[in-house]
Amino acid sequence: MRSATVLLTALAPVSWGTTYAVTSEFLPPDRPLFTGLMRALPAGLLLLALTRTLPRGAWWWKAGVLGALNIGAFFPLLFLAAYRLPGGLAAAVSSVGPLFVLALSTLLLRERPSVRPLLTGIAAALGVTLVVLKGAGALDTLGMTAAVASTASMSAGTVLTKKWGRPEGAGPLTLAGWQLTAGGLLIAPLALLVEGAPPALDARAIGGYLYLALANTAVAYWLWFRGIGRLSVTQVSLLGSLSPVTAAVVGWAALDQSLTALQLVGMGVALGATVLGQLRPATTRTAPAPKPRELQKV
Repeated sequence: MRSATVLLTALAPVSWGTTYAVTSEFLPPDRPLFTGLMRALPAGLLLLALTRTLPRGAWWWKAGVLGALNIGAFFPLLFLAAYRLPGGLAAAVSSVGPLFVLALSTLLLRERPSVRPLLTGIAAALGVTLVVLKGAGALDTLGMTAAVASTASMSAGTVLTKKWGRPEGAGPLTLAGWQLTAGGLLIAPLALLVEGAPPALDARAIGGYLYLALANTAVAYWLWFRGIGRLSVTQVSLLGSLSPVTAAVVGWAALDQSLTALQLVGMGVALGATVLGQLRPATTRTAPAPKPRELQKV
């Protein structure tokens, strides 16, 4: 049962690893914020329509905070870093996410840190770096700041999602809908202000956005939040290493990009650390689950 949960949760970062290929091959160029908006808001509204459940009480602001951290701030910062940094440096920086999660779990969840999560987190970051980091080039201060901030934002959102849990009657699908909608609403004015009116879309672009909104976002974030509820946050965060590894494999298989021996070694290290991080997790102490709260039906 637990292995099935790990495998299903792993499908989320694997799906996210296809984002670059879909964006470069199907979507209008130079529209990162609009792409983030089209990923988040339609998916969130769809999930709200399916679950027909709205937050109530404190969950209005909790959903807003989680939506900002996991979606609203994470997407723009991630895209900003990707556009300003050379090669795969943004992905290399994001690979330290498990280490951020480990530190935040100690502070917010009162989990006792152990050696294995620390070592697997370091190994995963090293493996991802070998996979994605090719060129050097001058480092952009704003890009580096955005990369670190996006990683910190997603890490904090992951830990708080674990800490706050879910109110009774709200499953992972409901929680994903709340966060995607809140995050999309935060991105919308920023996209309009920075990028202007939406671009004209052909059938190819519409298909790409449908894939991103449905499989890459609605389904993937549902699986991600489901996994956070059933696994430790360190285990879940280590699965994030599968995203840049998947991106490299898709680039090789579908976009005729080459893979060097060093990249293959990095893949082995990252995958090995990810698998090791799922084995026999140490018992942790977590904050008490939130008391059930009544939900308001749409």
